Amino acid sequence: MLTKTVRSRFSHEIGEKVEGCTILEKRVVIPPVPAERRLGVYDYEVEVPPAVEKPRSRGAARAAAAAPTPAGSYTRTTPDEMGAVIRRLPSR
Repeated sequence: MLTKTVRSRFSHEIGEKVEGCTILEKRVVIPPVPAERRLGVYDYEVEVPPAVEKPRSRGAARAAAAAPTPAGSYTRTTPDEMGAVIRRLPSR
């Protein structure tokens, strides 16, 4: 079982879901002050569901097979290969 700690400003109970994970343990870090209308801070030890491995898409498998780079060899990628927009800012 894989666990992680999640910090939240909202009060949940053991067994509820937080960020898609089931709460196993609850700790109060800062207690709430209702008179000042201040929320508390809570740490939750949660059980992380096992990660589902996605099958590789055909496009990604083809791209990996089509462009094997030998170790120690590096070629700079072009803007077309990056698929991002390059914005040129005017000089000040």
